[in-house]
Amino acid sequence: MSGTIHGVGLGPGAADLMSVRADRLVRTTRHIAYFRKAGRPGHARRIAADLLRPDAVEIAMEYPVTTEIPVSDPRYNACLAAFYADCTQRLADLARAGEDVVVLCEGDPFFYGSFMHLHSRLTGQVPVQVVPGITGMAGAWNATGLPITWGDDVLTVAMATLPEAELTRRIRDTDALVVMKIGRNLAKLRRAVAAAGRTAEAWLVEHAAMPTQRVTPLAQAEAVTPYFAILLIHGQGRRP
Repeated sequence: MSGTIHGVGLGPGAADLMSVRADRLVRTTRHIAYFRKAGRPGHARRIAADLLRPDAVEIAMEYPVTTEIPVSDPRYNACLAAFYADCTQRLADLARAGEDVVVLCEGDPFFYGSFMHLHSRLTGQVPVQVVPGITGMAGAWNATGLPITWGDDVLTVAMATLPEAELTRRIRDTDALVVMKIGRNLAKLRRAVAAAGRTAEAWLVEHAAMPTQRVTPLAQAEAVTPYFAILLIHGQGRRP
């Protein structure tokens, strides 16, 4: 019988925020796969570190490129496509041999996650299941202690990698806002928020639900953690 590939959402960063099902699968499955940048332990691996079996077989999937090549460069897609194809083959071979595999996923597997690229390739080859997780943005807006939306508020989720004019339009036209993938785009994002007239409403949340969590008004933020940072603007919609 074929094994199953489980994409397991671990939540925003604290191990006690993952679901009971995620906890059970991570604790009981022998083959544990996760993505990481070369030379790094991997954030998903860090979240689950204390849950792994003593005899766990770890499968580290190291990105061949992150920010070294611009996304617009054709080499970027070609490089990642080959990487995901190789990862897919490794996991599919294990499943065909009857082994279950857990792929550790930060946040939710189906929300801007790397596992989606495996899921689309594995589906139809071997059994694949997904365990939902709390998203990083949910961890971020809860860190502010304020609701993100009220009543009929429209929530927009945007990437800071968008062109500046498009970012400005999105920020101006929405009630509530989440911006991810900030990193090197902080200066551009600041300008877009200012152009939309919403700097006073914007918050920067770094390392949400982690020991190093920090919540700062955007106007006061001097720097930003390249990866684990989210910008928020809270909706102020209809309420009783």
